[in-house]
Amino acid sequence: MTNPAFEASSNAPVLITGVGKRIGLFLAQTFLSRGIPVVGTYRTYYPAIESLSEAGVDLYQVDFYQGEQVKGLIEAIRQRYPMLRAIIHNASDWLRDGDLPDCQDVMERMMCVHAKVPYQLNLALVSQLQAGRGDIIHISDFVASKGSSKHIAYAASKAAMDNLTLSFAAKLAPDVKVNSIAPALVCFNETDDEAYRAKSLSKALLPREAGYKELLACVDLLLGSHYITGRILALDGGRHLK
Repeated sequence: MTNPAFEASSNAPVLITGVGKRIGLFLAQTFLSRGIPVVGTYRTYYPAIESLSEAGVDLYQVDFYQGEQVKGLIEAIRQRYPMLRAIIHNASDWLRDGDLPDCQDVMERMMCVHAKVPYQLNLALVSQLQAGRGDIIHISDFVASKGSSKHIAYAASKAAMDNLTLSFAAKLAPDVKVNSIAPALVCFNETDDEAYRAKSLSKALLPREAGYKELLACVDLLLGSHYITGRILALDGGRHLK
């Protein structure tokens, strides 16, 4: 059944960044199943990209670390789509602070993908969002409010993303709603060993994965609401109380 949040959208598409796997892929597939057009970006080719293309997703391969490619994406969307129902900023990278020789490079990359590019897209596509009475949803992270001893740059960049939510919510109201979803544990990777899984689960009051459907429920809540904006919706299993 189509979610009521999309019924008055005049078939305006949802732009989702990072649709090649996990959350982005699940959201793209779900919206397609509802008959909602999807525009998707991906950096790395995954097998699912082919199936998304065949299903009708308008796909753009973009490396967010390459400024000219981001500008090209913006221009393409402006020319093709007069309206957008939503932008869901899902694209992410996860570098430890020692993963690159220069720590400055780690910070610059994390801030680029989690703050700079969402900032650019939000500003550049305001007219399309206003025309579609649209939404912006930033997929943030629980660590934005807690910090991380091993992923300092990552956590800081997600905090910057949450701050974008506050600023853009104030700037774009009342025509465009802007919110964040801050999950702690959505789904494990297949490569995660049992020790890692046990340690991760022990951090929450609810020791289980949220699952993609739980995150989708948060997305549907925000898109379907006419009164929620400027909020950071925690999806953390009670970790804030541990």
